Amino acid sequence: MEALIRLAFTLLARLPLRVNHALGAGLGWLAWGLRTELRRVSLINLALCFPEQDARWHRRVARASLMETGKTLTEAPWLWHAGPQRIAALRQAGEGETHLTQALAQGRGAFFVSPHLGSWEYSGLQAVSFGPMTNLYRPPRMQALEAPLREARQATGAQLVPTDRRGIRLIKEALARGEIVGMLPDQTPKGAQGVFAPFFGQPAMTMTLLPKLAAHRHTPVVFAFAERLPRGQGYRYRCMPAPEALYDEDPQVAATAVNQAVEALIRQCPEQYMWSYKRFKVRPAGTPGWY
Repeated sequence: MEALIRLAFTLLARLPLRVNHALGAGLGWLAWGLRTELRRVSLINLALCFPEQDARWHRRVARASLMETGKTLTEAPWLWHAGPQRIAALRQAGEGETHLTQALAQGRGAFFVSPHLGSWEYSGLQAVSFGPMTNLYRPPRMQALEAPLREARQATGAQLVPTDRRGIRLIKEALARGEIVGMLPDQTPKGAQGVFAPFFGQPAMTMTLLPKLAAHRHTPVVFAFAERLPRGQGYRYRCMPAPEALYDEDPQVAATAVNQAVEALIRQCPEQYMWSYKRFKVRPAGTPGWY
């Protein structure tokens, strides 16, 4: 299985990026046209998060989102094999990048927080251009993907650490050295590692790890995503500083601030968010499920 996966990765990596993206968009279009579970979940999420928009808008954004998700799937092997120079060449002028450079200049390290928006693979791979980086890493469900995925994500110099006690210790050490720590803020945390906080007005189980770690030394937090530009023209960062409420000692207040920052990024480019993720699968006790 691993050999077949590596072969598929190699073939996708050899395509021109514009062709690679066209292939990914085609896969997303099929996911829409075949009325898959991905389409169903996307429409539910958009209706929940944007009730002020009509069904036509929901369908348009859901279709575009699935096509962008298809690009995410096919572009990942391309980016993993591209190498630091080719990846750097794809970076176009962005917005708010000085928030990260100014944060690092304080010498306390910085969290680089990137949701499932735009190209989060590019976002993580290219962020090492700002400085040494450590990324929290959750192994994929398919074990055959583990080795090639780890190898590829560390190719540009980032260190991957697990989401356990050892990983937390390594994160603290990286911050003490004034380095960058990368995290995904919009995955549903496991166990008691989160609280319910509003996300587009809906209660969503939200991570508390980021606020807890950031509050210890009031470590700067920058929310960002890499917008995928059309026709394989590259990517551009859009960055913003975290709201001050993220450092609040009340986990509910802090988690709400995390979600508000993620919302602000998504509203800039809703078509590139992964709406097919079951963000509201975990529900408060006594409330019906959405999916």
